Amino acid sequence: MAKTIAVNRKARRDFSLLESYEAGIVLQGTEVKSLRNGRASLQDSFASIDGKEAFLYNMHIPPYECGNRFNHDPKRTRKLLLHCVEIKRLMGKMSGRGLTLVPLCLYFKRGRAKVEIALARGKREYDKREDIKRREAQIEVHRALSPRAARG
Repeated sequence: MAKTIAVNRKARRDFSLLESYEAGIVLQGTEVKSLRNGRASLQDSFASIDGKEAFLYNMHIPPYECGNRFNHDPKRTRKLLLHCVEIKRLMGKMSGRGLTLVPLCLYFKRGRAKVEIALARGKREYDKREDIKRREAQIEVHRALSPRAARG
């Protein structure tokens, strides 16, 4: 049973998601305590591969309230834990194709903090409009077919 901490809602709106991966994340003690309180933000965060390691940038974990002077920096760069094979596969797919790594959600799985990252391509404005039209058409179909609409 996974406990969700934060969700990046803009990721599905602004990007076309191709593949997703589950990655562990290296955290300090006060970061874990802050996450257990359900405080984090994935807004404007992104992942990148530097050398043979993956990192997560701009993820905001606010300082732990009961922490002391050894509290963490809220926007520090955090290392992602992926297998070497996965990192090599991602490097190959990202090279020169306009793809990026976007974090989708942050959660606890069996007591460990995990991040779901996705290989994504940015959507253009007309792609976003098409998605809105498709979603509105689906809503209209559901309304027409619902039992409440039949009663009248």
